[in-house]
Amino acid sequence: MLDWSKCDAVECMPGKVSGAWLFKNTRVPVAALFENLEDGATVDDFLEWFPGVTRRQVEAVLEHASQSLAAA
Repeated sequence: MLDWSKCDAVECMPGKVSGAWLFKNTRVPVAALFENLEDGATVDDFLEWFPGVTRRQVEAVLEHASQSLAAA
């Protein structure tokens, strides 16, 4: 399990989208990025479908996940 609390591009607030980790200042779950990528979407597709999310946020989330998995 990744520790998203160390990624500044995301937030988790009790009562907001059932307490899921979200892209900061949105209601878009971080899990949606990975689900869409697994289904063959590109980052550009994701950014088009979820306009509140920024490219910087997506890059930060992917980098955090990559670093976390490399350290495991």
